[in-house]
Amino acid sequence: MDSQEMSSAEEGKKNNEAMQANESVETPIADSTYDNSEELEVTTDEEAAESLELKFETKEEVLEQLKKLAESEELASKHDLDILKIAYSKIQKAEAKSEYDAYIAAGGDPEGFMPTVDVKDENFRELLTILKQKRAEFLEEQERTKAENLQKKLDILDKLKTMISSPEEANQSYNEFKELQNEWKEITNIPAERATELWKTYQLYTEQFYDLLKLNHEFREYDFKKNLETKTRLCEAAEKLAEEEDVIAAFKQLQILHQEYKEAGPVAKELREEIWNRFKAASTVINKRHQQHFEEIKAKEEENLAKKTALCERVEAIQTEELKTFTDWDNMTKEIIAIQAEWKTIGFAPQKMNTKIFERFRAACDAFFSQKTAFFKSIKEVQVANLQKKQALCEKAEALKDSTDWKSTSDKLTQLQKEWKTIGAVPKKHSESLWKRFIGACDYFFEQKNKATSSVREEELSNLEKKRSIIEQLKAITAEETENFAEKVRELAQEWNSIGHVPFKEKDKIYTEYREIADKLFGAINETATKRRLNNFKNNLKAAAEKEGNSLIKERDRLMRAYENMRNDIKTYENNLGFLNSKSKKGNSLVDELNRKVDKLKNELAVLKEKIKTINEEINKA
Repeated sequence: MDSQEMSSAEEGKKNNEAMQANESVETPIADSTYDNSEELEVTTDEEAAESLELKFETKEEVLEQLKKLAESEELASKHDLDILKIAYSKIQKAEAKSEYDAYIAAGGDPEGFMPTVDVKDENFRELLTILKQKRAEFLEEQERTKAENLQKKLDILDKLKTMISSPEEANQSYNEFKELQNEWKEITNIPAERATELWKTYQLYTEQFYDLLKLNHEFREYDFKKNLETKTRLCEAAEKLAEEEDVIAAFKQLQILHQEYKEAGPVAKELREEIWNRFKAASTVINKRHQQHFEEIKAKEEENLAKKTALCERVEAIQTEELKTFTDWDNMTKEIIAIQAEWKTIGFAPQKMNTKIFERFRAACDAFFSQKTAFFKSIKEVQVANLQKKQALCEKAEALKDSTDWKSTSDKLTQLQKEWKTIGAVPKKHSESLWKRFIGACDYFFEQKNKATSSVREEELSNLEKKRSIIEQLKAITAEETENFAEKVRELAQEWNSIGHVPFKEKDKIYTEYREIADKLFGAINETATKRRLNNFKNNLKAAAEKEGNSLIKERDRLMRAYENMRNDIKTYENNLGFLNSKSKKGNSLVDELNRKVDKLKNELAVLKEKIKTINEEINKA
């Protein structure tokens, strides 16, 4: 080899070294294996989080999605399968819990519970087996293809090694060399652990071949020109990726472009750095977008984690020992269900915390519902005990109903009725029949007693007529009649109270009729008095405002406190009525009294509200 050829060879070697130095600068992507199938299989945590969150409500929906994946020619990803398995497991556990709760509510023994066998569970396992087998076959085929491609590339390297061992035949081997280059580029899927090693060996042999190549200047320039066109095209493609909306797709396409860039041949020495810098700049844009995209996802996941943690704390903070009534538990159950609905609207938390935060939330909810079940179980036990007590009272009443010792038996039955009222609720299915049995025995005795005491009966009938007369007089009174309208109503009310007993069967009916018209008239009296009180209040209020402005604020504060206290009292009475209505006989005096108190408090509440409104108007004027 003459000195000119040596110089040319050395220059070619330096050019290749410079090209390799430029192109071995740290690239914006991870070490590429040039294995497209692996890129599809292995995704980062961020990519998994960015995937669409699948939501399923029923087992059928999960099975339908699994069936589609099993019938599809494309391979299902591990992430999608994990999502489907988690979804099915959640639905399965929810159904089992619902079935268990229904079993316990029906009085079943917890240790004897056996969940129903669902044929869908077997279908689910069969579909999973099919998908796993399909995946195993795919991976096995991939490994076989990788091994074959590895051997092909090793054969190409052997041929290149043979070429560079015969310098004198380099020119004649150029066409074969180019064919081997093309063949090398077409082979992509190889084992990842051998990719870097093979690429370095290939680059070394390529450089050594160029060092030996004795082509004329035009031939070499033509080769450089074609390589420049290839790399310019790759730069343009990389720059165009900046317009791609799908950041993940752009990043994956950039990996492919890097692979093609590495395998493209060298360009003229003076253009190498320029073309590389252009390609690297386009890559940097895509990588920054890719990094920013996952930083945003990470921030969103942290925000979701904070929201889910707050929901966990809300459920964990519930003091179940403060829930004493059915209403308390029902209201809190509605709140828990609302929190669970809100949970479903929140996306993924960071992957390392996603499962942990869900398990924490589920544990808190399960603890609440377990305690609710225990509460209702204890209530059920109390109701069963109450049932036994009331059955005993029924038996006592039935034993007394045929007695003719009127005074003593009346006292005993009256005492039994009082005792009945002190006993709490019984299971709903027994409540009505048990009450009819008890009151039936009592009524039978008192009917017999009434028949035996005719004189008392006559007096009661007379009292009944008197009370009917009072009702008619009350009906004839109207609020617009005279100024002594209220006095008349009170006199008739006093007269009503002075009248003795009426027949037992009529007492509830006549009292209800009297109460209805009396409440209406007293309501009119109260309304008139209320208007008068409000007018006096407004007049006094204006005088107070003119005298001292701060007194309005103090008065409003006092009224607001009274308003809130009265609202609490009404709520307490209404809660008590909820229990009494389910336990007491219609027309029970205690229930009626509480109802009247509630109505009176509501009227007073309306007056307070009107007073507060009036004060606010005066304050605004001031």
